[in-house]
Amino acid sequence: MIVVLKPNTDAEREAQLIEWFKSFGLGVHVSEGQFQTVLGLIGDTSSVDTDLVASLDIVDTVKRVTETFKCANRKFHPEDTIIEVGDLKIGGGNFTVIAGPCSVESEEQIVGIAKAVKAAGANMLRGGAFKPRTSPYDFQGLKAEGIELLKIARQETGLPIVTEIMNASDLPLFEDVDVLQVGARNTQNFDLLKELGHLKKPILLKRGIAGTLKELLMSAEYIMASGNENVILCERGIRSYSDYLRNTLDLSAVPMLHELTHLPVVVDPSHATGLARMVPPMALAATAAGCDGLLIEVHNDPPHALCDGAQSIRPEEFAKLYGKLQAVREAVR
Repeated sequence: MIVVLKPNTDAEREAQLIEWFKSFGLGVHVSEGQFQTVLGLIGDTSSVDTDLVASLDIVDTVKRVTETFKCANRKFHPEDTIIEVGDLKIGGGNFTVIAGPCSVESEEQIVGIAKAVKAAGANMLRGGAFKPRTSPYDFQGLKAEGIELLKIARQETGLPIVTEIMNASDLPLFEDVDVLQVGARNTQNFDLLKELGHLKKPILLKRGIAGTLKELLMSAEYIMASGNENVILCERGIRSYSDYLRNTLDLSAVPMLHELTHLPVVVDPSHATGLARMVPPMALAATAAGCDGLLIEVHNDPPHALCDGAQSIRPEEFAKLYGKLQAVREAVR
């Protein structure tokens, strides 16, 4: 249920109304807009008399929400959520480019790439320390050492770092990581999502390889319902009938998610296509579709990369792409 208060409602009366709702065992999500305050009631609202609530002189409108996701719902939070990572803002008209290699391989590699992508315009550095791989014989990442190397790259460049967590038991290793990524394989690892909900760190949540938008939003709901509202959604392609690309990049998800949720939406064209030459056109298309940012794999030596070299562009290609991204943003502004 959503209760929209009238403008300039007295703070004391608003607090009394919230406490009354809580007496029904409901959670209350408060969204303070520029002109109105929206109260989102979470839980079983069947015992709440909507006519009684609507009759209160501080209440403008009352609506019941049928969608199962509440905290992530734009109806509960009409204005875009802006997530802050240090001085960086994600969402709400801000455009964020996260770039770096699929996996951290050495200090020289990650620091060199970090410097290159920052010089080209990237806002954040991505790099995998823990790597979920289809084959048990593939490179699984440097794990704790990889996180330490990412921190060195951050110290050298000032770029906040984004890296994937696979298991809640590894959380102590991620205490100094700026943004924790949940990969496609863990989108419905609900125990992990609930643990991440106890943090205050931003979580970059990828869509499952065959996940619907509703399933993605419900995964975000697990994190938010546990207390962490700093969620960034990521469209990274879904498995389809395509036989030439790794996945099918669902760009229609960008405007649809913006309609359904207040959370920022970024796009990963690298994992979506699996081919480096396809990354620039799909990154440009995603930007035109209105995404809040991009997650792009960049490697200084793709043929010898230990992970996903085929989908990684070189630093000079990234620099060229970045200039085009700005032109597209200006064109659709």
